[in-house]
Amino acid sequence: MPISDPAKEVVPFDRNTLTRLYDFAGQTVVVTGGTGVLGGEMAIALAKCGANVVILGRNLDAGQAILARMGESAKHAALISCDILDRASIEKAAAEVVAKFKTVDHLINAAGGNNPKATTNPENKFFDLPVDALRLVFDLNLTGTVLPSQVFGKIMADQKRGNILNITSMAGERPLTRVGAYSAAKAGIANFTRWLAVHMAQEYSPNIRVNAISPGFFLTTQNRFLLTDKETGEPTARGKSIITHTPMGRFGNPEDLVGATLWLLSPISSFVTGAVIPVDGGFSAFSGV
Repeated sequence: MPISDPAKEVVPFDRNTLTRLYDFAGQTVVVTGGTGVLGGEMAIALAKCGANVVILGRNLDAGQAILARMGESAKHAALISCDILDRASIEKAAAEVVAKFKTVDHLINAAGGNNPKATTNPENKFFDLPVDALRLVFDLNLTGTVLPSQVFGKIMADQKRGNILNITSMAGERPLTRVGAYSAAKAGIANFTRWLAVHMAQEYSPNIRVNAISPGFFLTTQNRFLLTDKETGEPTARGKSIITHTPMGRFGNPEDLVGATLWLLSPISSFVTGAVIPVDGGFSAFSGV
């Protein structure tokens, strides 16, 4: 086995070459959870880089709002109703994607979420958390990543190339108080990412890469009023604690995820697979002292 790929032409890194590496024209990107704050921002950025972006989700009104923000780039985008916990629904969506765009180059698994009933507090003890709420959190995050990876990963296996980008969470690396089920589910996504990276490279093609982004603390629809006061907009006690433990001293903005997204999907990261990249303002690096 060669220690490198001698057949691969060495390309000088001039400005034009580097710019082209982030040109996604003609490439198809499927984004689950693309109707959400973070998934939507990634979808918009990729559309503006020329990609054919397909947003999968159940909230079609939110999806239309994302398409509107794409502006002229939306002419190469599509919105498809899909339940990521229903394999038949995902397969139907995949068939629509292939019929419209011929192939799938990238999959971003950005769908996920938490359930208040699976969160501990003085009135909601860990010992009494309902199993249905726990299952929902595990399904929304872990199963909702595995199933699309099976369906769209099979397309990539057949064509011997592709990228899968999962979205985990800092909660999966540094378990947070109260959200045990969510933390465990996100940790599962990180582990699954590493496993799938090896599996796809060894069993199907080294040109299929699987990576993940681990966001720190971003204000989303789900957590905004857990981290900030609804009336004043100032950080809550929990929000202040997070900012104190974030060396950059702020919450993340959705656009802060764009750089890592474009890098991990572009050819310039062609030797990166099985990586879980923190985008967290230094939270994971800070010991607290």
